[in-house]
Amino acid sequence: MNEHHAPPASRLHAWLLDARERTLELVADLTDDQLTVPLMEVVNPFRWELGHVAFFYDIFLLRVLGSDAFLLDGAENLYDSFKVDHDDRWGLPLPSREETLAYLRRVQESVVSRLEAREPDSRESYLHLLSILHEDMHGEAFTYMRQTLEYPQPQIAIASSRPGLERVGSGPLEGDAEIPGGTFRLGASPNAPLVFDNEKWAHPVKVDAFRMARAPVTNAQFAEFVEDRGYQRRELWSHQGWRWREKSGTQHPADWVRAGTGWMRRHFDRLGPAEPHAPVVHVSWYEAEAYCNWAGRRLPTEAEWELAASAEPAPGGGGIAARKRRYPWGDALPSPERANLDSQFLGCVDVGAFASGDSAFGCRQMLGNVWEWTASAFYPFPGYVVDTPYREYSAPWFGYRKVLKGGAWATRSRLANNTYRNFFQPYRRDIFAGFRTCALAC
Repeated sequence: MNEHHAPPASRLHAWLLDARERTLELVADLTDDQLTVPLMEVVNPFRWELGHVAFFYDIFLLRVLGSDAFLLDGAENLYDSFKVDHDDRWGLPLPSREETLAYLRRVQESVVSRLEAREPDSRESYLHLLSILHEDMHGEAFTYMRQTLEYPQPQIAIASSRPGLERVGSGPLEGDAEIPGGTFRLGASPNAPLVFDNEKWAHPVKVDAFRMARAPVTNAQFAEFVEDRGYQRRELWSHQGWRWREKSGTQHPADWVRAGTGWMRRHFDRLGPAEPHAPVVHVSWYEAEAYCNWAGRRLPTEAEWELAASAEPAPGGGGIAARKRRYPWGDALPSPERANLDSQFLGCVDVGAFASGDSAFGCRQMLGNVWEWTASAFYPFPGYVVDTPYREYSAPWFGYRKVLKGGAWATRSRLANNTYRNFFQPYRRDIFAGFRTCALAC
């Protein structure tokens, strides 16, 4: 962490309380029966996930800084995600709901005490921020777990002060942005409050000029692919994609339901018409790839996506400038007017919304609304070094996951930026993922 960019204790304190408030909001209305979920690959038991959030602060912050013991006896045998296999989490002697919440409170009190005692140095600030952003990631996981399990929409305080989704318009956004080519520095620079190891460090890559859709693919556009028998046409799918489609029996995006000649879409526990101008969501990388083949388009590479989001035209035209933006609109922090983040609307809005968040080249919603699949596999950048203490953040996952960029409506704004790399298996469609396309050639 760059010491000059380390957040002060007061900000870390505020972020910690905010992250914890969101975590508790996401489970407060659930019954004990709802906390006990069926064994599924894409969810965790809610009580396990809550305990894991507390354990992360316990092991990667408090213990690293000198705490003698975990704040829950045996926590390391329950909540260490690299020692406890996923399927084994259903058979653990997990503490009760009340005991789990008490563990969260003890950890929070201990972390707050450290922040109130003195201003942290850059190393300690890094550990605080790492733990807070980890909790933010699990907050998004709680949200998409509720969607997968068909639970009611979470009761989030910020959303109650915003207009409903039906009042957020702006319709579609057609056409491509012309993106000039050039040598682009892919990855993060050291001047950010926290940089994850897989973003290190910015390095030159050559990118040819290309055309990228100004907005993600919408429900209406994807419905045309479905109606044109896109899921039955073998020639549109890769070998692995077709094997996945046949094995899963998939015929349309997750949570779509046929209604006469149209489509309904399930949003948490409620069915409603599939919003025509909202981005298609809950589609796998394989589905995105097949759509692109059908449309005569392609997915952007990670470098193309990041260039379109963060580069600026060179003075006088003819290429890209050396300066790189932290966010599509510039370096100002995300705000509710620029991006659909922080669960402010509890769902996706039209792709034409948030014009003030456009990139320098006119691409819209490159942060927020939906994560965007890229064509790129998740690999380390040149010179990659595993970060400590969280050595397992990236290294175990290189090679067989795909990179997603941008952030979704449930992503926290303090996490989302142009260089952040998300990564999931190409068959995952429970996450809030969509995609935008590129032209095959200029």
